[in-house]
Amino acid sequence: MDIELIAFKIISGVGSARSSYIEAIAAAKAGDFERAEKLIQQGEENFAEGHHAHQQLMEAESKGENVATLLVLHAEDQLMSAEAFKTVANEFIDSYKRIVALEKR
Repeated sequence: MDIELIAFKIISGVGSARSSYIEAIAAAKAGDFERAEKLIQQGEENFAEGHHAHQQLMEAESKGENVATLLVLHAEDQLMSAEAFKTVANEFIDSYKRIVALEKR
């Protein structure tokens, strides 16, 4: 198993996801909620790729392989960061929707 390659797959997938989540916040701020939702969906797809790669490492670890490296720890940190950004992005999108609704009153 090429642990470094899998770690880079995690970093790439979740890094793209995090970028999509940040773009979604900007789209919502501009009032483009349809684009924001599409970016969240795109982010979820990218996140799933990274999560799948992480699952491969977890399965290898459960079979006794030592997968703990600094690169893997970094990849896991990026995974958690992207997940947090998704939560924040969804909160911002909801808030911007409420602001727009209130401004229309």
